[in-house]
Amino acid sequence: MSLFGKAKAKAEELLGHAEELYGQTHGDAAATLDGEARRLEGEAEEEQAEVEQAEGTDRRGDDGLAGSGAR
Repeated sequence: MSLFGKAKAKAEELLGHAEELYGQTHGDAAATLDGEARRLEGEAEEEQAEVEQAEGTDRRGDDGLAGSGAR
């Protein structure tokens, strides 16, 4: 995952946390759930980036044609 992708995932996580906190403090269940979903999505994207980096499977050079016989 690129630096931009990592920053986007972190921003999504922080935005979700803020929205979740807003929902909790204002008694807005919908905002709480939406914020939690955004936060978890951002955390999952960050974890995936860490796994790809640890495995060395960063897909920046992947053209999506593996195994298709195209050369």
